[in-house]
Amino acid sequence: MSQWYLHDPSANRRLGPMDLDAARAEAARNPSVLAWKDGMGDWLPARNIAELVDGVPGDPAGGPPPPPRNGGKGRSDEIDFRIHGQEMQFVEIELDPGESAIAEAGALMFKDSAVQMDTVFGDGTQGGGFMDKLFSAGKRVITGESLFTTLYTHGGSGKAKVAFAAPYPGTVMAMKLDEHGGRIICQKDSFLAGARGVQVGIHFQKKILTGLFGGEGFIMQKLEGDGWVFIHAGGCVVERELAAGERIDVDTGCVVGFHASVSMDVRPVAGLKSMFFGGEGVFLATLTGPGKVWLQSLPFSRLAGRMLAAAPQNGGARGEGSVLGGLGRILDGDNSF
Repeated sequence: MSQWYLHDPSANRRLGPMDLDAARAEAARNPSVLAWKDGMGDWLPARNIAELVDGVPGDPAGGPPPPPRNGGKGRSDEIDFRIHGQEMQFVEIELDPGESAIAEAGALMFKDSAVQMDTVFGDGTQGGGFMDKLFSAGKRVITGESLFTTLYTHGGSGKAKVAFAAPYPGTVMAMKLDEHGGRIICQKDSFLAGARGVQVGIHFQKKILTGLFGGEGFIMQKLEGDGWVFIHAGGCVVERELAAGERIDVDTGCVVGFHASVSMDVRPVAGLKSMFFGGEGVFLATLTGPGKVWLQSLPFSRLAGRMLAAAPQNGGARGEGSVLGGLGRILDGDNSF
């Protein structure tokens, strides 16, 4: 018999494993809870799973259709896009008249003249009063981002394009949030751009040890909604699908993002010799399924550390290993007094 797992996004609470009867009882109490069992491709709202509710979704006896995943605030704009490049990627978004994209400050590469720029408080979501927008902006400050987000709106006719570039070598990942349970948790500087309607919030690490030594700190980004988002990761990216209870140990800086159903913790490296001389730090991040996780091969902290180590310590240039030192650099024809 298949075992069910349930996840309540509003409380970030996971239940299971449980049998079908227990899952049906929980779904009756909270129809919007997400459900998963072995063999399903992804988490789905319990009210959309015929086994967990009375009637089949879409049948009049089954009740009205579920509300939008972004809390009834309206669906995200249906944008088209294309990702260009290999090592230094950028995303080119194609907008229809009236459609908009949001992006972090400084991410713009180019735009058509028909695309209008507008700097807004928070993440550019529509609705709400001034205090709601101020609170949204405040959450962005906590995650280390700017108070403002740039909104790019196509104000003309036909098609118009706007492009956003990654800040350092790596991979731009395109994710449709409604295909991932409506929520993704990611490192706090990974969000590059997205469709208007996507909400960029904060996610607190509830465990003190995880917050102190998890590599990402207490605060991570929480991307919610049903539209496209574009996340930047350093180097190349690997996607892992973790089964229920399956755990993977990761260098703390290599975590890009994961499903809200995945539990993140830290554990010390085994053995004092490995801890102090292994070069991987004292702690490893542990990710426990079920759900998907995304890992990056080149964290920016690792790249910055190598650049700092290679930088000259007392001014001037640093050689590449020539036994002649500065004299060798003069003689090689690439340098002068």
